Amino acid sequence: MNGLKNHCTHIVAFSLFFLTLLCGLILYNPATFQSAFPYTRKVIMTSQQDELELALAEASTESRTVIIAMVNKAYVEGDDKSMLDLFLNGFWFGENTRDLVNHLLLVNVDQASYERCKFLRLHCYKLETDGVEFDREEVYMSNEFIKMMWRRTFFLGEDTDVLWLRNPFQRLSFNENIDLQISTDRFNGDQWSQRNPINTGFYMVRSNKKTVQLFDLWYSRKEESIGQKEQDVLDGMLHGEVLKNLGLRVRFLNTLYFSGFCQDSKDIRAVTTVHANCCRTVSAKVADLSAVIDTWKRFKRSAANETFTFGDLRHAACAHSWGK
Repeated sequence: MNGLKNHCTHIVAFSLFFLTLLCGLILYNPATFQSAFPYTRKVIMTSQQDELELALAEASTESRTVIIAMVNKAYVEGDDKSMLDLFLNGFWFGENTRDLVNHLLLVNVDQASYERCKFLRLHCYKLETDGVEFDREEVYMSNEFIKMMWRRTFFLGEDTDVLWLRNPFQRLSFNENIDLQISTDRFNGDQWSQRNPINTGFYMVRSNKKTVQLFDLWYSRKEESIGQKEQDVLDGMLHGEVLKNLGLRVRFLNTLYFSGFCQDSKDIRAVTTVHANCCRTVSAKVADLSAVIDTWKRFKRSAANETFTFGDLRHAACAHSWGK
């Protein structure tokens, strides 16, 4: 945890936000949070007392760092284990990650997930959305799934289908000239190449005028992007003229460290996060992330000279989910 605090000291000086997709690592600064993301601020105010700021303050470290995850009923329920159970297991079995749970804020979009969060004695915040119910699983790319993904962007949170197996700070650059660092579905070998297909499962953004404009423009395209989820819209922006026009410098993260089901890391000794991307249903994600956890636990018990790789996992449940 000392390493985290040391890194956060530098992050505060650089005025950064850290975000991940159902799991977002955000550097909480009240003034910057309100001014940089006006849409979020306007939507989530539910009373004169700002409940979100109170929740953030309770979960934050001394350096005002908070991990944000957004969940609904489908993510907290399951016959055997839920997506939330797996998410928390990642912190438990990961390296230098257990204390991070103390700074986890679960944003709940329905009553069932909120009650589960309170039962687990985690930091909880219930996000009210007038006229919209997100209390069931939304199948990938359905209309309601797309609405939920844009809602997540509205709040700056991410999905709990990301396992944190190591603390990510050592794999991120603190170069103040880099505006955005973002994970990829398939890494092409060049961390500066705009040809890398992005994945909003994990990203780090520096709060400055350029990135504020990026987020404003990103969300403003919601209504004109029918049938597209927020990741597709951002991908088009980063591979088009927006990057050049805003003068943004973007670093695309290597799947060796920020792994996913689209392209597995080949080195379990290097992997930091694992995202259940290229997967359609919650049940399939639970099954295949469970296999990742099992492989990770075997690796932790193994001799130093044994060879393990996530690349041997076939993610059979996720592959099968596309046929449903």
